Amino acid sequence: MPTPLPSSSSTDGVSSDVRVEVLTAVFQVRVVDPASAPVLCVLLARAEASDEWSLPGGDVTPDETLETSARRLVAALDIGTIAHLEQLAVFSAPDRVPDARTIASTYLGLIPTDESATGTATWHPVDDLPELAFDHRQIVVAARHRLAAKLSYTNIAFALAPARFPMSELSEIYCAALGYPVDTTNLLRILSRRAVVVATGTVGKTGRSGGRPPALYQFADSRLRVTDEFATLRPPM
Repeated sequence: MPTPLPSSSSTDGVSSDVRVEVLTAVFQVRVVDPASAPVLCVLLARAEASDEWSLPGGDVTPDETLETSARRLVAALDIGTIAHLEQLAVFSAPDRVPDARTIASTYLGLIPTDESATGTATWHPVDDLPELAFDHRQIVVAARHRLAAKLSYTNIAFALAPARFPMSELSEIYCAALGYPVDTTNLLRILSRRAVVVATGTVGKTGRSGGRPPALYQFADSRLRVTDEFATLRPPM
């Protein structure tokens, strides 16, 4: 259960308890169907005594910051290292949780494709979500919108990509996260111009169709930075 905050008195002298919880939408681009392209997935756990699913989360202990709590609760699921974590929004509708006034501080977390990320919870495609508890679907939508927006003006894809990759693989990651096709050649030109990705001077394995081994790239930075504050990646008209 979320942690109760100290009781406070309203203007009419009636005290009320407010609870606070931390919830994290953890994303990873995964291959769900071997015959199809990778898709953006979110980590969900089965809610107690219910058929609904919920985002990883729980109470904030008295000696924790909100971020420390978010990291602890996700780490308990044993899914690997979160490459990027940022606060998303506060959800505070009075009736978001029945019978208990509960405020949720939410986070966006990203895991690279080369993390095994099995753990004790389950990954679900964001475009095919099961029934979610309370307002958790709204939180997932907000987190995806945040990710898609930041892909256009930051290097945030470093947290979704493996350490080294051919540009065709990075293009698939962008496609999965954005929800629309991204041309590999154009993506390389944009990211190279912004000094987001650099060539490693090595090549990867040849694909099933043969041909030359693909050149491998890596992100220039492993921390979030703004690359073009006026840039946008828009879906095709």
